[in-house]
Amino acid sequence: MTTTAPAHLAGNFAPVTEELTSYDLPVTGAVPPELTGWYLRNGPNPRDAASGHWFFGDGMIHGVRLEAGRATSYRNRWVRTSTFTDGARIYDERGTRDLAAGAANTHVVRHAGRTLALVESSYPYELDDRRGHELETVGPHDFGGRLTTPMTAHPKTCPATGELHFFGYGGLAAPYLTYHRADADGELAVSRPIDVPAHTMMHDFHLTRSHVVFMDLPVLFDFDRAVRPGGGMPYAWDPGYGARLGVLRRDDPYGEVRWFAIDPCYVFHSLNAHEEQHPGGERIVLYVARYPHYGSEAGERAHATLWRWTLDLATGAVAEEQLDDQPCEFPRIDDRLAGLASRYGHVTSAALPGRPQERAALLRYDLHTGSVARHDFGPGRTPAEAAFAPADDRPGGPGWLLTYVHDAATDRSDLVILDANDLAAAPVATVHLPQRVPYGFHGNWLADR
Repeated sequence: MTTTAPAHLAGNFAPVTEELTSYDLPVTGAVPPELTGWYLRNGPNPRDAASGHWFFGDGMIHGVRLEAGRATSYRNRWVRTSTFTDGARIYDERGTRDLAAGAANTHVVRHAGRTLALVESSYPYELDDRRGHELETVGPHDFGGRLTTPMTAHPKTCPATGELHFFGYGGLAAPYLTYHRADADGELAVSRPIDVPAHTMMHDFHLTRSHVVFMDLPVLFDFDRAVRPGGGMPYAWDPGYGARLGVLRRDDPYGEVRWFAIDPCYVFHSLNAHEEQHPGGERIVLYVARYPHYGSEAGERAHATLWRWTLDLATGAVAEEQLDDQPCEFPRIDDRLAGLASRYGHVTSAALPGRPQERAALLRYDLHTGSVARHDFGPGRTPAEAAFAPADDRPGGPGWLLTYVHDAATDRSDLVILDANDLAAAPVATVHLPQRVPYGFHGNWLADR
């Protein structure tokens, strides 16, 4: 009897089984000599080759080391959480939550000298990035015992202050949402509960120079799904809950949260946000990869497209505008412009079922003119999220996009480096890896300096 693997465990979604270290990687083209550091990307890679949902697999970091024009090494390592090593569970038999238990499979960031693997259901896990110890797991990081909630996989670093802004959500009882802020030295300085009526799936949020903005959207925790045998996501689309955006001033972190109603939708990922002045007062402009609904429960599977929301703080009105109809996900900017007006945004555009003429590509949006540049990787070559690596010290200036690309013909992967200012051009460099990198989630270019 032949058993067919579920989609999230088949093809290039399937996990790899070995941790490798390989040196002096072959390169087509030329690695920019300005790039010295690590490109790291996180994603689910279940050790037992089974999981109830793509989101649940054990975290694995895939890293390529670049040094002064050379691709010196590749390595992949599981994040050794207590779930991975000891089988720890988020809730024990008494219903007590273990915040150190989790997959740490969604993102990898650096703040205050620490490299952290993140998942939104638990504490982050610190990774060792010292030479000779690269990607070894140090252990859970709870900010010296001060963090008492999970940590989002999408924290935002303010480029002006160096502060790390993040939140924790979930739980079986209120408060379902808590806003946190760590200073530039990594000390947790603010933890403030926010009153929301239910446990909604809140994957990302927004940061501007003066505000944080939360997305309270109609995807609600469903206890019956959570306890149903066979796993699966314990959340359900419920448009009757409504949708709204909560605005909190950064200079008054314990102050009022103003709520702005929007049309029901879902957003996994924000691109960026900023304030702008106009004759009537101040507005907040938000860019998101917006789904019209969550999952396939509304009758068909949705895909995200790029939208702009403009919140008028004087009138309370929200303008909602679709900017493009091309499917997109994994939006990224030059992170030195987080919370500021970034002209360019980058997304991954996936091929959709039933539209064989389309290929997965990277898109570069000019948010001032509306123009879109595109890089097509060729038949059967599928890019992941692309992280921006700057070429110099000018925020918004020149740089490169780094992404893992899977080749279906060879079942291998490359690290592809593109000139962000000339996206349609041939790759600057293609680093050939010793094995495929399964489809995953998020990562960063972490320069040595």
